[in-house]
Amino acid sequence: MPTSYSKQFREKVVKKALTGHATKSQVADEMGIAFSTLKRWVGEPQTSGDQNMAKQEKRPQDWTREEKLNALLESAKLSEEELGAWCRKKGIHTHHLEKWRKEFVQEQPNGQTSAVKNLKKENKDLKKELSRKDKALSETSALLVLKKKADAIWGDPEED
Repeated sequence: MPTSYSKQFREKVVKKALTGHATKSQVADEMGIAFSTLKRWVGEPQTSGDQNMAKQEKRPQDWTREEKLNALLESAKLSEEELGAWCRKKGIHTHHLEKWRKEFVQEQPNGQTSAVKNLKKENKDLKKELSRKDKALSETSALLVLKKKADAIWGDPEED
């Protein structure tokens, strides 16, 4: 028979699970409920004002690339105090913004480096193929020269 939990308890558990400080299974064990129950509660739409909070609370690693860029653009013009308030509102820390900024700065040169690496690899492969064909051509010409010399020494077998 299913156990009935109070609304306040459910909200407390869901809030704890959504903060991202512990895994859902850890929260379920800690609160003494089944993992499947916690998953169901987290998936259900929230009632009251907690619904907006649950939607806003998102782990920094779950942000999309576009959201990260927008966050960097929004936060760039804020003073230190405003930035702190803005970060609390969004549920992130300033070190997340720094990390994202570094990722964006490093990605452009890496994209160019990747293209350069691809071109270098292609160039290396083409040189290797050219060398292989050059050796095959040299071998073929050497065989022709030997055939001509053998024919000169022993005569052409077609002359008989």
